[in-house]
Amino acid sequence: MARQLTFDWPTGVALGAEDFFVSPANTLAYRQILTPEVWPKRKLILIGPPGCGKSHLARVFARDTGARVCPATAVPDGPADTAVVVEDAHLLPRASEERLFHLHNHLNAHDLPLLITGVGAPAGWDIALPDLASRLAAATLVEIAPPDDALLEAVLMKLFADRQVMPDAEVIHYIATRIERSFAAAARSVDVIDRAALEQKKKIGKRFVRPILDSLSEGME
Repeated sequence: MARQLTFDWPTGVALGAEDFFVSPANTLAYRQILTPEVWPKRKLILIGPPGCGKSHLARVFARDTGARVCPATAVPDGPADTAVVVEDAHLLPRASEERLFHLHNHLNAHDLPLLITGVGAPAGWDIALPDLASRLAAATLVEIAPPDDALLEAVLMKLFADRQVMPDAEVIHYIATRIERSFAAAARSVDVIDRAALEQKKKIGKRFVRPILDSLSEGME
């Protein structure tokens, strides 16, 4: 799974559908992204915790449809002639609400898909514009759940691979069983382990990662 960054993707990150590990936690989201023609009123809201792969799926959708991808802080002003992805809508600023409202209506009128991503359900987003809030609340919602064991290991492998590093499978399993079962914990662990390995010029093995994971665990207490 790719890290949740809007534009600042590190070198080597793979964003194709074939790079997305499908598990019970994300099967429905994956299938929905690949079939925008069945979305009710051609819109879909994809939610899930940070690091769960929303941006990865958004870019799969953009690649397949030619959609324009923009953060919620930079919703386009004016009509669009392609599908659009609006990322991190839970951070939508007041200044962008009117723009998103008109963009939504324009895309709906021209039968163009709109994919919106965010953390948590739209009912919990701080949307002041009533008409926009009602349209978001009525949209089809699909959620990526917290990772199961298989997905957590796949996330770790993908994050290491994006950094052009591939520890042995037993090391991946060791890390997965010793961190919090969350996408954020996986990203944090890989970042700290990879930085330490580069600084110390050490191979990433169980003996190397054990004190690092212990330190991360202590830091969470």
